[in-house]
Amino acid sequence: MTQLLLWMITAYGMSNIVVYGSIFDRPRNKINKLASDESSFFKDFWVFIKDMTSCMMCFGFHGGWFLSFTLFSPTTEILGTSPYISWFFDAMLASGSVWAINSIIEWFETNRP
Repeated sequence: MTQLLLWMITAYGMSNIVVYGSIFDRPRNKINKLASDESSFFKDFWVFIKDMTSCMMCFGFHGGWFLSFTLFSPTTEILGTSPYISWFFDAMLASGSVWAINSIIEWFETNRP
C-alpha cells in the first residue's frame, strides 16, 4: 500500500513540475511557439504536446505509463494484470490520482481563510 501511495505522489510531483514548474517555462514557451506557428512542419504534434503539458490530467496519463515502464507497475504488482496491458491501467490510475490530488490542493488554495 505504501508503494502505491508513493507511486501516486511521484506521478503528481512529476506532473506538477512539468505543468506548473518554473524550470520548464522555457521548454513550454518554445512548445507554445511551435504550436502556434502555422508554417511548422509538425504543427499537430506540437499542438498535442502543448495541450499535454498544460493539463494535469493529460500529463498524468502520459506520465503514468512512463512511470509504469521505468519505475514500478502498481496494477501488475497489486492486481496481477498482464505486464503488456498494465501500462494502460497504470496511466489511468496516475491520471485519476493526479487529478484528485490537484483538485484537493486547488480547493485549499481558493478557500483560504
